[in-house]
Amino acid sequence: MGYSKEVWTERIAGRSDLSSQLVHLTRTAENDGKETRPVHVLVKILCDRRIEGSTTASGFICGDRPATCFQDIPVYSVSQNIRSEEQYRLEHPDAKVRYEGIGLMFPKSYVFRKGGRPVIYEDTEVAKAMLPQDEWWRIVKLDLSNRKHFVDWTHEREWRVPDGFDFNLGKATVLLSSPDAYRRFIKLCKNPKREHLLSEIRGVICLGGVFF
Repeated sequence: MGYSKEVWTERIAGRSDLSSQLVHLTRTAENDGKETRPVHVLVKILCDRRIEGSTTASGFICGDRPATCFQDIPVYSVSQNIRSEEQYRLEHPDAKVRYEGIGLMFPKSYVFRKGGRPVIYEDTEVAKAMLPQDEWWRIVKLDLSNRKHFVDWTHEREWRVPDGFDFNLGKATVLLSSPDAYRRFIKLCKNPKREHLLSEIRGVICLGGVFF
């Protein structure tokens, strides 16, 4: 049974574990041996109005089709996931950096209209048998059978959009990790070619202020 968006919004407003928004986090990029810091990556995304999809090599995507990843969790929980990732990398220095505390947030209904859907958490081969190959981008492995080697990413409540994600700046809320990141972002936006960004985006949230 369906219900109105107003009812849906009220239901979410009454739950601290739900969100009407989806979050995409970025990380340091490396091209030809040169690193681009996350805030610079973020500004490029905003200027391009596009998030490029991840692949099997760059982002644990199943199948040949790239996908853009989001988390369906409240902002406070996003901060907790980021902190958990940081703690894990301190304990495992060789671990791959999956994301950092810099990113964008969009209304869930907006992402849905652009083809975004929840991923399917399942054994990879079982899920492949269930889905046509052009939808394998939705598969995220789940395996709790070996107590010494759990594979479980359900805490991210992930959504994905096939391929890249083109967006309207007015739908984007910027997420920044700290006051320093905020100041770097503002400085980059003072460039005459980018000064329109601040007036067109939906807003800015500093995750450090939310979490600590």
